[in-house]
Amino acid sequence: MGYEEIELTVADGIATVTLDRPERLNAFTAIMMNELIDAFDRIDADPEVRVVVMTGRGRGFCAGADLEAGANTFNYTENDALAPNNRDGGGQVALRIFALTKPIIAAINGPAVGVGATMTLPMDIRLASTHSRFGFVFGKRGIVIDGCASWFLPRIVGINTAMEWCATGRIMPASDALAAGLVRSVHEPDQLLPAAYELAEEIASSVAPVSASLMRSMLWRMLGADHPMVAHRIESRLIAERGVSADAREGIESFLEKRAARYPLRVPTDLPSDWKWWSEPTFEG
Repeated sequence: MGYEEIELTVADGIATVTLDRPERLNAFTAIMMNELIDAFDRIDADPEVRVVVMTGRGRGFCAGADLEAGANTFNYTENDALAPNNRDGGGQVALRIFALTKPIIAAINGPAVGVGATMTLPMDIRLASTHSRFGFVFGKRGIVIDGCASWFLPRIVGINTAMEWCATGRIMPASDALAAGLVRSVHEPDQLLPAAYELAEEIASSVAPVSASLMRSMLWRMLGADHPMVAHRIESRLIAERGVSADAREGIESFLEKRAARYPLRVPTDLPSDWKWWSEPTFEG
């Protein structure tokens, strides 16, 4: 299907998701929310996709929620487009990204404010342009952080920095985001996407797709584990399971033969039948 407010392309094992409302600095809408969720569903279902790059069209990455509705933008009783059933729209996108079975890289090309910042938090690696700016401005709009950021942000930058950024609502340059560990690197605008694609190509060409998928879920979900034994159990099980796979044979043989590996297994078709080893809570309001 075609999209109105995003673009999805796939080439050489890399899916690119581009926010595509440049005239509004890619401000977030209900249409964008639904299209992003659909795009990630398609990416997960496509065995040819190994890694995802997400960026914005034009000068901005995402300037936050579109405020065209004025004072009722966040009034669910008057305007529930972004939050059907009182569920935060940014949170629904963040949860879908969190559940993604492919690694995802953010190429933050310009302002990333409000939901534009929080939607990047469940992405695995964030690169920024020198033109990018970051702002968790929710308190300045009289609301609170969205996109599950109260879970993600302290885990990425620490509770002190997270609280300072949210309590002040200040707009920060990319250098501040880099210093706090929010982004991995900062690039000149014309070098941002090449750097993101170079990293994506390394992931797509070097690592077995099923292994990358399983490790993504392991690393994220172990952030909430209460003991390393939880990690030991799942690692032991998955190592035993993967150890008899065609990917493991290819990984060892290619190393011994000093050649590039050609991993045969794909996501989602070749994920283990019980790969969802965790229990997922549901929304109860």
